[in-house]
Amino acid sequence: MTETPLLSLRGLSKDFTIHLRTVRGGLVIPGFSGVSFDAQASSLLALTGPSGTGKSSLLKCIYRTYLPTAGEIIYRAEQGPLDLASAGDGAILSLRRSEIGYVSQFFHVMPRVSALDILMEPLLTRGVSRSEALERAQALLLEAGLGRALWDMYPATFSGGEKQRLNILRAIITRPRLLLLDEPTASLDRGFKERIMRMILDLKAQGAAMVGVFHDRDALLSLSDRRYDMSLGRCCAVDE
Repeated sequence: MTETPLLSLRGLSKDFTIHLRTVRGGLVIPGFSGVSFDAQASSLLALTGPSGTGKSSLLKCIYRTYLPTAGEIIYRAEQGPLDLASAGDGAILSLRRSEIGYVSQFFHVMPRVSALDILMEPLLTRGVSRSEALERAQALLLEAGLGRALWDMYPATFSGGEKQRLNILRAIITRPRLLLLDEPTASLDRGFKERIMRMILDLKAQGAAMVGVFHDRDALLSLSDRRYDMSLGRCCAVDE
């Protein structure tokens, strides 16, 4: 019996409209078209294909940073299935707090907030006690190689790799059921990249479904179970 996927995309498309005075109705630029795939629990589906095929835009549609032009994004939430393409903003925000994590390519630093407080905040929002949130945040920071000297500092002062590690930790600390990853290891050196990959694999083993974009070949081969080739519009198994 086939397991019901946690996430199902059906005919998903995204166009971008640039409004110009010289073009009536705006200039329509295709992002991607007709994407359909399933993402299972305890599995990572990697989006592959050349730059410009819409991989990051697809992740943003699932997270609902972008509103899709057409198609369905059926997410089987703990409270029941819903279409992320058409769900209300309140439902989307609730799922982001409780079930869906997202690692973007860029970490937007909160001014004058320490790294430790940034990491604890998602847990405190979910009702986790401050003592438990502190313990979990400290453990993750140490595991990711962010030492105690950095905990009370503002991430605006961090290196690019340090910011990205904190970005990833903030997405996984709540142990989301669905994790979206956009080039999570791009700015990490080999040692820290291996630490982060182990943490992602641990979360996957705990049952999370993941969809990710990787140009890093090591990360792609180590983390992914299947691929969806955006240039060919088909799903394929990893065979390397």
